[in-house]
Amino acid sequence: MSTFTGHDSLKTRRTLSVGGKSVDYFSIPEAEKAGLGDVSRLPFSMKVLLENLLRFEDGRTVSVDDVKAVAQWLVDKRSDREIAYRPARVLMQDFTGVPAVCDLAAMREAMVALGGDPTKINPLTPVDLVIDHSVMVDSFGTPKAFDENVELEFQRNGERYEFLRWGQKAFNNFRVVPPGTGICHQVNLEYLAQTVWTDTDQTGATVAYPDTLVGTDSHTTMVNGMAVLGWGVGGIEAEAAMLGQPISMLIPEVVGFKLTGKLREGATATDLVLTVTQMLRKKKVVGKFVEFYGPGLDALTLADRATIANMAPEYGATCGIFPIDAETIRFLDFTGRDADRVALVEAYAKAQGMWRDASTPDPVFTDTLELDLGSVEPSLAGPKRPQDRVLLSNVTKEFGEFLAGDVAGRPVSQPTDVAGADYKLDHGHVVIAAITSCTNTSNPSVLFAAGLVAKKAVELGLKTKPWVKPSLAPGSQVVTDYLNAAGLTPYLDQLGFNLVGYGCTTCIGNSGPLPDPIAAAVDAGKLTVASVLSGNRNFEGRVSPQVRANYLASPPLVVAYALAGTLHLDISKDPIGTGKDGQPVYLKDIWPTNKEIEDTISQFLTREMFVSRYANVFLGPEQWQKIKTVEGMTYKWDDKSTYAKRPPLFDGITMTPGSVSDVKGARALAILGDSITTDHISPAGNIKKTSPAGEYLLENGVIVADFNSYGARRGNHEVMMRGTFANIRIKNEMLDGVEGGLTKYVPTGEVMPIYNASMKYQAEGTPLVVFAGQEYGTGSSRDWAAKGTRLLGVSAVIAESFERIHRSNLVGMGILPLQYPAGVNRHTLKLDGTETFDIEGVEAGLKPRMDLKLTITRADGSKEVVNLLCRIDTLDEVDYFKNGGILQYVLRNLAAPAAAE
Repeated sequence: MSTFTGHDSLKTRRTLSVGGKSVDYFSIPEAEKAGLGDVSRLPFSMKVLLENLLRFEDGRTVSVDDVKAVAQWLVDKRSDREIAYRPARVLMQDFTGVPAVCDLAAMREAMVALGGDPTKINPLTPVDLVIDHSVMVDSFGTPKAFDENVELEFQRNGERYEFLRWGQKAFNNFRVVPPGTGICHQVNLEYLAQTVWTDTDQTGATVAYPDTLVGTDSHTTMVNGMAVLGWGVGGIEAEAAMLGQPISMLIPEVVGFKLTGKLREGATATDLVLTVTQMLRKKKVVGKFVEFYGPGLDALTLADRATIANMAPEYGATCGIFPIDAETIRFLDFTGRDADRVALVEAYAKAQGMWRDASTPDPVFTDTLELDLGSVEPSLAGPKRPQDRVLLSNVTKEFGEFLAGDVAGRPVSQPTDVAGADYKLDHGHVVIAAITSCTNTSNPSVLFAAGLVAKKAVELGLKTKPWVKPSLAPGSQVVTDYLNAAGLTPYLDQLGFNLVGYGCTTCIGNSGPLPDPIAAAVDAGKLTVASVLSGNRNFEGRVSPQVRANYLASPPLVVAYALAGTLHLDISKDPIGTGKDGQPVYLKDIWPTNKEIEDTISQFLTREMFVSRYANVFLGPEQWQKIKTVEGMTYKWDDKSTYAKRPPLFDGITMTPGSVSDVKGARALAILGDSITTDHISPAGNIKKTSPAGEYLLENGVIVADFNSYGARRGNHEVMMRGTFANIRIKNEMLDGVEGGLTKYVPTGEVMPIYNASMKYQAEGTPLVVFAGQEYGTGSSRDWAAKGTRLLGVSAVIAESFERIHRSNLVGMGILPLQYPAGVNRHTLKLDGTETFDIEGVEAGLKPRMDLKLTITRADGSKEVVNLLCRIDTLDEVDYFKNGGILQYVLRNLAAPAAAE
């Protein structure tokens, strides 16, 4: 039950009758009549925010002036007003869900210590946690791969799954979708999301409103494709939202992206999204909403829209949303939503002025750009960033240029023996070909295309190259149903693309180890080998520690590169292989036409597949059902556990926070470059035996084979703080050309792991700062990138610019995000790490976006002063920072009434 206790000062509450049933809603047209003025040309996303403010307007957290500021946006096309936004629900995946449940469990204990009621630590908004990030590609290329990987998943993650089962029972409003179901974003798209949400208020009346959410995975935006406003936040921000804390945000700028025309023959939704990503990165949309409009929407299926929306984090936007139209309704019905819900969505959208059709005038936007879908060409993106699109015809040339730089003077061909094989491995060989990730692995057009490419290739006698590790990890069980129905599964299997699991695998770093002979050859030859994956992330060190070049591509191109086996072959014009008749086979010979794909979809994809698969979505496999766990209001922590430990965030907490202070005599823990991702800061994949985290696990009796991954161990702060800044590809400019999580402990000049240096500095009481370049914190919304930084004793991060989510997470952990003025950076300041640093102005009276003074004292005693912009952007964030973090702020607020009594 939701309590909409707003004043409704504009008297907008009305009743809507649909199919003989009545629901209440907060009417935007009635707000117009009450003095708001004509807001019909507001972007769809802004109308969703406007409705949210109307529904929660109470004169305190939301005022009538906040509502009016949205109307004023139409005039100014931007706003500096801060609003309190309340999403309808929260979505989590297990990598972020486990630490969130750890935090909630620790908050219950802290609530008891403060004399409060632990039952108040309960989600007030619905939370769905989908376990989808834990399956790894250990077994592949065999019919047994799925069963073997699931068995290993449950062996490795038994402790984590026990803990999540406890959370499922201990917390209200908290559902868990078990392993083996699908990727959280696809489950959200196909089942959880409703486009229009309903709830009952305190009077028992049903209230309808737009479906909105925040998610602890940055690709939460995928559901924007079905007109659901949602975006990724850090786990700490999501925890605050589920505990009833509104999300403080500035009314955003909205960039309109006009689409015209239709995709040409041979171009896929993946090619389209890589083009869109490149265009929007160039447009600089970080922190902005992006909304798609124009006649081209009529040529895009909802699956295509979801593909574009999914990659909003890659183009840097908060969201990439599409409005409600006939395609939204078709998809809701086809995926088995209740008929009454489908009818409500259409009626509600039309009543609120949120419906789009050919007669709808274009909305007003802050800025716009345009793309003719017919101009999209087959593309990949890589070798290091998703926005670095390269035309298929240029891949060989551009990879050659990358290779020349990567081998640094060594030969660009280094044929290396592979034990027991009749071939040699060389630079540019594709060793991983993975159909994986939420972006593409449930879009029927590209999945059927991959299956058809496999069918034609097998019929012509082509085979996957023996050094390639192929895998198929669909986002939904429905994919298996329709590939089986179309008879395409046997052909994918023959090329090694056997089902390995349902979840986020290679894209999150769960690609599993390369076969031993391949891994040994890569190391022996120091080879720059490649992966081609249908994912959305290809940051350094993410896919595999041994693969230096990673390219995003459509599923059918993944199959094609598995056949080619190398990036040195230009598959746009060169033969991809030799057929059984001895004749060369070209890509055009195995590529299906658009009509073939469309006909296959219409014949073999059915509504009944969705209805059947989601009928028992919360039941899970037999292994899940057998898990036993403790019960109780608070969790009984196991001191021997290396997966779930009580986090120290609330140790010693009191009702009154201490005073904030300036930073005096700080040292640089690291000086980093541009585009430092959350993968660089907090890797999700492989744990090295010789790393601080690996040494910790060995000391605690964990053998290397059971290390699992950083992602799976996010419930253990001891592992995660040791893994902070431990990415194998990170480069600390305090050291000369060295890769990996190392730094210089300045007092002695000793080079050591960042964790070790942090411990020495903290033991001395020396505060720490991190310096960086542009776009600090891009990538996944990884709360441990901020939590780990906090536990390493870092007081401030000073960068040229920040990615939206990570900046928010730093504030949420009580860390100062500070920004250089224009024209100033670590290079102009000639920083080398021997300096000490003072940051002044914090204790004098912290205000949003104020200037703070940085004094640099160099080793020779000389000083330099620079003013830095404090990127604590809102008054709420000031409160979070003063409390030591957002969770401490929420905890004190929840405990305060009890303490007052």
